[in-house]
Amino acid sequence: ILTFPGLQKNKTIKYGIPMVLLVVGGSFGLREFTQIRYDEQKIKKKLDPALEARVNVQNQSVILNEEYEKLKGLNIDDWKNIRGPRPWEDSRVYQEQQRTQ
Repeated sequence: ILTFPGLQKNKTIKYGIPMVLLVVGGSFGLREFTQIRYDEQKIKKKLDPALEARVNVQNQSVILNEEYEKLKGLNIDDWKNIRGPRPWEDSRVYQEQQRTQ
């Protein structure tokens, strides 16, 4: 059987086992650090209750119905297409021209 001096000369025991322990131990250590990272992200992503109520999918249809009722009262047939100023045009002069038309 192997003696203590024989074990010290064995390359598998001298280099292989510490390497395996490092890889396996490192994976467990990294798991703890990544868990901390994901817990921090959860804390940062918590919403205010008022904002969360508006984002909630269950109440989304109610919000859409409210917006539809608001838009139903608007007159969308009577509108005028107004072009904005070009980058090289003076916006104040262009706005005055649009107001006079």
